Amino acid sequence: MYETIGRSPVEWAGRTAPEVRETAERDGSVLAVPVGSLEQHGPHMPTITDTLLCTAVVRTGAEAAAEDDVPVLVTPPVWTGQSRHHLSFGGTASLDVRTLLSVLEQLAETTLGNGFDALLFVNGHGGNVNVLGTAVQEVAEAQDAEVLGLTYFALASDVVASVRESETGGISHAGEMETSMMLHLRPDLVREDRIEATPNEKPYRGESEDLMDAGYLSVGRPFSAYTESGALGRPELATAEKGEAFFEGFSEGLADLLREINGEHAPASG
Repeated sequence: MYETIGRSPVEWAGRTAPEVRETAERDGSVLAVPVGSLEQHGPHMPTITDTLLCTAVVRTGAEAAAEDDVPVLVTPPVWTGQSRHHLSFGGTASLDVRTLLSVLEQLAETTLGNGFDALLFVNGHGGNVNVLGTAVQEVAEAQDAEVLGLTYFALASDVVASVRESETGGISHAGEMETSMMLHLRPDLVREDRIEATPNEKPYRGESEDLMDAGYLSVGRPFSAYTESGALGRPELATAEKGEAFFEGFSEGLADLLREINGEHAPASG
């Protein structure tokens, strides 16, 4: 469903170079860059989870915005993030912080040269959050275009709260939300008979215990300190129906944001 290049009208990769520039040069144009990871997600989820989910949210949200005449393109994803804390489990590729920052900066520099008014980094991996924030500031200082960034988990907190069954901690790494979304989008990649996860419980009150609650305290530990399986949360509560609701909420939230960005840069009509 989301693996074929060129099937979507918003995909940069399916456009010719003149077509990319034509979209970029329109008033209020936006370039969206999904940023994910290739890392272990326990025994039941594929290593491409973060990249696949983030790219699907961005592409679907961009398609909805494009239907309202927002000139938007989506690049292929940055599929390797900062995942060194997962290396001990195997199945993980990682960039270090400086390399990931450099990749994002160079992507922004070269793609914005086509004439886009704004660039939006959309992140789907918790380990990328701090690097993404730095990239937004660094690129903004070097480019004339507006540069923005967010992690898609934050786009529909109200929807997540209404759909989830787990308490705080259940929506964590390969937990209820990510597993549900994969069951909706790519159920063939989910090994439901291998679900094994650890509750997300941290020793300090201010640490993040949920993807929907970042906490205020950062603590450096290997991921193996939290779980033996590599998964955290309540994936056993996941269903495809929940996944569809989560996915639609995030995609609609992104579409709204793209419309808002476009409105800030397109000249007022009338």
